[in-house]
Amino acid sequence: MDDKDLEILKLMQRNARLTADAISAEVGLSSPAVQKRIKRLRDTGVIEREIAVISPAKLGREMTVIVEVVLERESRRHLDEFKQRMRHAPAVQQCYYATGSADFILIVVTSGIKEYEEFTQEYFFDESNVSRFNTSVVMDRVKVSLDVL
Repeated sequence: MDDKDLEILKLMQRNARLTADAISAEVGLSSPAVQKRIKRLRDTGVIEREIAVISPAKLGREMTVIVEVVLERESRRHLDEFKQRMRHAPAVQQCYYATGSADFILIVVTSGIKEYEEFTQEYFFDESNVSRFNTSVVMDRVKVSLDVL
């Protein structure tokens, strides 16, 4: 990967809808060269996905919660089971297996406190391996990004 690849990635992470022509004008390469590089970046997994970033509030999902989860048991099987449950939980936007005082840190988006309470019932209280969890309600989305460059 060279500086041109990094320039292309920087542009694409801000706007994945840019055409190869638009990118080529910015980075000083031909459109076919840009297309070839983007294909390689996709094929090698550098570009994992190209997605639309949707406003949760515009869809009635106005409550964002950061949840720290501590498991009772941390065997590989228990960790894998919890990870799998979080991957399939629609309200979970992000899930991180972490070091520190919590085993997992979640970003959960719900329509409000009632939906969050239902989430906790299903995924924490009804789960025998969850020892405890701590909830922080987000007051303001100051910066939301997955930018790497």
